[in-house]
Amino acid sequence: MSKIFVPPIKSQGIKTKLVGWIGSNISSIEYSRWVEPFMGTGVVAFNIRPKKALLCDSNPHLINFYKSLQSKEITGAIAKKHLTSEGKLLLESGGDYYYTVRDRFNDLGNPLDFLFLSRSCFNGMMRFNRKGGFNVPFCRKPNRFAQALVTKISNQIDYISQIIEFGDYSFKHQDFTETLKELNSDDLVYSDPPYIGRHVDYFDSWSEEEEILLHGGLQASNAKFILSTWLSNQYRTNEYVFSIWKDCFISTKEHFYHVGAKESNRNAVYEALLSNFELKESIKNSEMKLRIESNISQLTTQKNGIVIPLQTTLNFEDAKVASR
Repeated sequence: MSKIFVPPIKSQGIKTKLVGWIGSNISSIEYSRWVEPFMGTGVVAFNIRPKKALLCDSNPHLINFYKSLQSKEITGAIAKKHLTSEGKLLLESGGDYYYTVRDRFNDLGNPLDFLFLSRSCFNGMMRFNRKGGFNVPFCRKPNRFAQALVTKISNQIDYISQIIEFGDYSFKHQDFTETLKELNSDDLVYSDPPYIGRHVDYFDSWSEEEEILLHGGLQASNAKFILSTWLSNQYRTNEYVFSIWKDCFISTKEHFYHVGAKESNRNAVYEALLSNFELKESIKNSEMKLRIESNISQLTTQKNGIVIPLQTTLNFEDAKVASR
């Protein structure tokens, strides 16, 4: 399995452990542009590494951060200096300085402060109040920015910055409905909306009406699309899969989410990829419904792996030397 590049921004629900599975399902698909209406941390796009991509999100701070990497306003060295100095103040304050940074970020929106908060807030959450203010509390680890972690984050920034530099990537702060208007029939759309029917901490809330709008827009675009969602956990099944998305193919994989402070909230989930074309190991939606009704296994695959397209394969160590 090829190396997975982890973005410097943390967030609950990040697809780091699923990107190999996603990549293996679309490795042989031809397309002109990769599009994400819900970019999030960008982990899927940065590991698929398409030649051309349109990456969008309703969270302006995510887009601002990656635009800062693209313009080289933020580099690994700049981030290392910032996190080292701010981490020292955090440690000296016993953790209270976190709230100073949070207040400053909510006033000014500095992308380096956004990075600081992302890596020191409670449980890696990304939650905002109705006024758009970041309101996640501190993780209670004053020594959060030890040298080893700061170096790791700065390396992550350098790797992701090089992926962006070697591709033709556009980052846009906009609602998913605006992104749907920009789709072309030769695009491949990867959609990772907030998971309907489950508790999520995202920049915006998510409703059944928006899920219907997303489905309709994707179908109307005539583009190939895949969508991440959940199929079931030990308590219930996501019935929207069999209503709104009933015309799709489905591929499933068991996944374990660490999304709660209590062990009782950390349960296995059947992750699903829905698509309007047949994936390597997908089945028809109607067949999955029959499996559930007949108490047959919901898994369609247990394989891992990601195939990086040859044209975008990059030796990062060589690239570092060349850029000096």
